[in-house]
Order: sequence, then C-alpha cells, then structure tokens
Amino acid sequence: METKSTTTDYIATNCACFNVRKAARAVTQLYDSILKPAGLRGTQFTLLIALSRRGKVGISQLADALVMERTTLTRNLKPLEKQGLVVVAVGTDRRTRAVMITPEGRKILKEATPYWEQAQEVIAHGLGENGMNTLLDSISKVTSLTRDE
Repeated sequence: METKSTTTDYIATNCACFNVRKAARAVTQLYDSILKPAGLRGTQFTLLIALSRRGKVGISQLADALVMERTTLTRNLKPLEKQGLVVVAVGTDRRTRAVMITPEGRKILKEATPYWEQAQEVIAHGLGENGMNTLLDSISKVTSLTRDE
C-alpha cells in the first residue's frame, strides 16, 4: 500500500499534465473573477483577442491555432454569437464555417482590456518580471513540444 501512496504523491507533485491543468484552472478562475464586470469570461476574452488579430478565419484553423478541439471551440463561440460579439458564417465552401469579431465584439474587448490588465498584473506582480518571462517561455516550449508541427 505504501508504494501506491508514494506513487500517487509523486505523480501529483511531478506530473506536468496534473500541475499545468491545476494552474490553468486557478489562472482561469482569477481572470474570470476580474473580467466579470465586463461580462466576459477569460476564455471568451482570449477568443475575442484571437479573432481581433486574425479577421475572418475558419473555425478549424482557429481551433488549431488555439490548440482546441473544434467542437469545444464551436461550443465556446455560441454565447459570443448570441451576444452579437462574433459572427459565424459559411466559410470558403458550404461545408466549412468561418468566424469573425463584430464591431460590438471589438467594443466589448476594448472595455474589458483594463480588467484583463488587472488580472495580468496579479500574475506578473506575483511572479516578478523574470518569473513571468520564464513562465511564458516555458508555456511556449511545452506547446511546441506537444505539437506535430
């Protein structure tokens, strides 16, 4: 029995997946809380940022860029579409869909940015400049390691 306990303790402490997901949930909860007055969740804010940078983009291409399942992305876009912040339309052919941010989406994004800055500052201040740079560099490396590209 001791081996199992030691093994699970070791995994909980050292598993990249376990700890990255735990950190992602904590960071998401922080951003959700701070962005709430703007009427956005952290995931919605990041989708609007991605769309504001890309213009009209195919849902599959956006999912790939964000390292998301297409079905998860589609589900996450629905509330934004209902609020008039994005438009989902026929893509390059009738079988595909493309999405783009609307002027209202850009307006909400602009209104939400100061809240994002507050959330970002909590993390940046807590980690310090070197820690923040290390975090972002490590995240980029991990993402690259796990992609087939």
